[in-house]
Amino acid sequence: MHGRRSIRTSLVAATLSASLSLVACGTATEPTGAATGAAAPAQSQAPEWFGLTMTDVRTGQHFTIQDFHGKVVLLETMAVWCPTCRAQQDEVKRLHDLVGDRSDLVSISVDVDMGEDAATLKDYATTLGYGWHVAVAPLLVARALGNLYSAEYLDPPASPMLFVDRSGAVYTLPYGLKKAEALQETLAPYLGS
Repeated sequence: MHGRRSIRTSLVAATLSASLSLVACGTATEPTGAATGAAAPAQSQAPEWFGLTMTDVRTGQHFTIQDFHGKVVLLETMAVWCPTCRAQQDEVKRLHDLVGDRSDLVSISVDVDMGEDAATLKDYATTLGYGWHVAVAPLLVARALGNLYSAEYLDPPASPMLFVDRSGAVYTLPYGLKKAEALQETLAPYLGS
């Protein structure tokens, strides 16, 4: 079953990637800084997808990235079936334990598997105790992530993440599992004391 989902997700990612080249949502940039682990700015001004509405499956509340202007937003794309995603989410949970209850740090997990629904995602997030925003990616959000930052953002096992600083600048993070301590170190200059 998981093999079929991986194939289906790969096909969805390939289809979205192909369609992204036809529909311009912004300038695509490759993540940089992967060799050093440093975040690299991906775009200097807020992209249009910041205004697209998502729904937190845990609470039913609607939100946009713009709602969190003035805060640091950590966003990861994921899928319920992805073991790397679960490991990354456990590290995000540890990150929140390390930094404490900060109102200026917002985490968002966005499910980019078009075959998964809100009920499945809600059960997953609730069962695992993930207390941050969890949403199924609307097609336009998935399209923007793939187009602006790379098609890898539609490939959950790559563990793609980005963060948005207080002023709205977007920074991509290296692919692969990121430990809580590394995330804390990366975000510290943007969070301040």
